[in-house]
Amino acid sequence: MHDRQYEKDVAITGIGQSEVGRPSTLSGMRLTLDACLEAINDAGLRKEDIDGIACWPGDNNNGDSFSPVGPLALKNALGLEVNWFGGGYEGPGPLTGLINGAMAIASGMCRHVLVFRTITESSTRQHNKQASALSNKTLGRDSSFAWQWYTPFNVLSAANLMAMYAQRHFHDYGTTSEQLAQIALTCRRNAQRNPKAIYRSPMSMDDYMQSRMISTPLRMFDCDVHCDASTAIILSRRDVAKDCRNPPIRIEAIGAALNQPWSWDQISLTEGAAFDVGRMMWSRTDLKPKDVGSAQLYDGFSILTMIWLEALGLCPKGESGRFVEGGQRIALDGELPINTNGGQLSGGRTHGLGYVHEACLQLWNKAEGRQIADHQVAVTAAGGGPLGGSLLLVRD
Repeated sequence: MHDRQYEKDVAITGIGQSEVGRPSTLSGMRLTLDACLEAINDAGLRKEDIDGIACWPGDNNNGDSFSPVGPLALKNALGLEVNWFGGGYEGPGPLTGLINGAMAIASGMCRHVLVFRTITESSTRQHNKQASALSNKTLGRDSSFAWQWYTPFNVLSAANLMAMYAQRHFHDYGTTSEQLAQIALTCRRNAQRNPKAIYRSPMSMDDYMQSRMISTPLRMFDCDVHCDASTAIILSRRDVAKDCRNPPIRIEAIGAALNQPWSWDQISLTEGAAFDVGRMMWSRTDLKPKDVGSAQLYDGFSILTMIWLEALGLCPKGESGRFVEGGQRIALDGELPINTNGGQLSGGRTHGLGYVHEACLQLWNKAEGRQIADHQVAVTAAGGGPLGGSLLLVRD
């Protein structure tokens, strides 16, 4: 481990998010511009101040619904003059753009980096129901060396892979469907307070239990909801962040480790990369899990939120089922509010950056209608299986 912890030189100074539609009538580029211009303005900056740009997975996807706009296209659309840009599939998952952007700033290449994530899976699925299926072999996400081994065995969706994780957690730790349901129920209650959320109607335990089984033991409400949206984050060098409009939210620690094979099935099915990520993040700070006031944890599938709770030390390993049981601990007024905007299960699959956007709203006390108690430390995490990244955020 290197002594210098580069992320401590970086702060979040602005955020933006387009409309979240299912589907949206706006193009991927229009959604991206709306989010990015809002973020630049939120930071009190001008386009001319932006000297770096990043996203994930970037232009490698050639404009498909998983990444309809990359950094090169956005640079041209905004007329940016940058010292650095980045966007590629390789990396620890949806937070890769933020991690790379922070490294660009810490290395002295940039002062202000615009990081964004755009997704248009909902509108694409109107005319191509296989747009997000592994069997469709979309360039970038699904053409990596690992996926070719899954589809011959009818692993046609990430739900089939994540169901193995859930089933193993049930087997090893006695986790129940009623406990797993609390992730979906909590997200739905929070989404009812978020005007941008896709699903805002009430949901009961009976509604959850009666929903269609997708891949045992995962039900329909355990799976995130496709949408069209863009989210943007402004990263700034800490010494110039103080001159921006918002109080800086510094990046206290980053987790991005992978100490096992890059595989969805040949790694610990109760850990994945998340535990490697958590150990790395906490090794880079003097803060402890007890200091965390809110947690925005990946819920592409509900079991992943429970794995992240354990991986980040927010509850003991194997005890996430008991930790979330009843939903009180993780509610907006609980000891550890999670996914306060409805997450991806009800808010919409904004794929990683939506968690950072929500964490910043909460730390700045701007989450109207769903604001939790004032706090200074938040954690965000995104990814599943062999993909994983986390940020520990502290409001100055």
